[in-house]
Amino acid sequence: MTLEVIEAQTGDNPVATILIMHGLGADGRDFVPIAEQLDLSGVGPVRFLFPSAPVIPVTINGGYEMRAWYDILGADLVRREDEAGLRRSQASIEALIAHEVTRGIPARRIVVAGFSQGAAVALMTGLRHGERLAGIAVMSGYLPLADKTAAERSAANQEVPLFLGHGARDGVVALARATATRDALTTLGYRVEWHEYLMEHSVCPQEITDLQRWLQRVLA
Repeated sequence: MTLEVIEAQTGDNPVATILIMHGLGADGRDFVPIAEQLDLSGVGPVRFLFPSAPVIPVTINGGYEMRAWYDILGADLVRREDEAGLRRSQASIEALIAHEVTRGIPARRIVVAGFSQGAAVALMTGLRHGERLAGIAVMSGYLPLADKTAAERSAANQEVPLFLGHGARDGVVALARATATRDALTTLGYRVEWHEYLMEHSVCPQEITDLQRWLQRVLA
């Protein structure tokens, strides 16, 4: 599955790549304005990749076709999961990471990030990636295929820094789902930086500030 990708650079000869995946029904343009607010000048030139998910029927929306990284089969998100769709998206993001490596950006200088569905795919991919990444950023997301994570995770990313930000009033991905993700990852030994905000299913200015600080650190 070849993805449409919007690409932006903060300067010539980038020294790092940040790959950001949008949420259900959006597209690659969704996070361009937020990325433009990040001051990563201390890191050096950075390349941003904003892939768009394919258009597929989404069960929870009556089969209406929209951009989605995988099908949503029910409101509980995890009782019934579209494993095949998740793995297809994982493979597509793995291909983007591999392409960045061929362009001269080592995996250790690549951050995989996402919002909501995109955040789930970021975790799905990042924890299983065979080379150490710079970090995984999860905004308003959750851990997919949680019962298979321990068996499938890569030892290369056991020490990868994780950013988890979530809204206390999130009505799409409930806060309890996010805290369960945090606790599961902590139990597996991951280094989780947790942030909770008084917001709904969205991104707020404080989260952008916290994400910027985290990116500056993991890409230092």
